[in-house]
Amino acid sequence: MNFKAIAHPGVLTAIGLFSLGSLLAGPDYLLWPLPGGLPLGNLLALLCLCVPAALALSLSKPGSACRFLSRMAVVLALLWLPVSIALAGNLDLIFIGTRGIVWLWLSLVTACYVLAMMAWAMAAALLGRRKRKSAA
Repeated sequence: MNFKAIAHPGVLTAIGLFSLGSLLAGPDYLLWPLPGGLPLGNLLALLCLCVPAALALSLSKPGSACRFLSRMAVVLALLWLPVSIALAGNLDLIFIGTRGIVWLWLSLVTACYVLAMMAWAMAAALLGRRKRKSAA
């Protein structure tokens, strides 16, 4: 499978919207165990973080600060699930005690950073397009 086809903004958006819609609707298939025992809902939550980070990366100009920080957003999003599993001590992400509060903050900071990077990349792409149109 071609990675560039998967990384197309339209495909990424569709995957992100499906993942987010599934998590918001709460259907039974979120509990389906994947090979290894990870619930499908946890993978969809990971995709909800990775998709905006990947969109930011694909929209940002190569060599820019936005591109570098978008790469960091992708890394942070990808690390969210392993760190969450380590904090919970289980694949179901069931937390006991203060680890749950730490996880909530980790998740909030990750989501805010990823969404901020997507907004920055989108704004930079739109401003770049506007500048090219006015120059032409």
